[in-house]
Amino acid sequence: MDMTDALFHGFIALQSRGLFALPSDLRRRYGLDKPGAQIEITERPDGVLEVRPQTAVPATQAWLWEEEWQQREREATADLRAGRFTDHDSADAFLADLDS
Repeated sequence: MDMTDALFHGFIALQSRGLFALPSDLRRRYGLDKPGAQIEITERPDGVLEVRPQTAVPATQAWLWEEEWQQREREATADLRAGRFTDHDSADAFLADLDS
């Protein structure tokens, strides 16, 4: 990759025990500011250290755990418990109900 293609390029100082802090913009962009977030590090034979953000929840499923979606899940569960739903015997009956 050419440096002109990089979204971020900079230097990060290492502390005495090898610790470093990622810039807050990067942490937010990749969900590393969330509990359980981890970073995968791979050392390549050419001396490059590849760093990949990892979260406790796969990134493709992270939307499910956003507060707005979780609120909708709680509402749906409350509706089911209160009996606010309709069962349909077939897909055609379901589609007919949607059309009405």
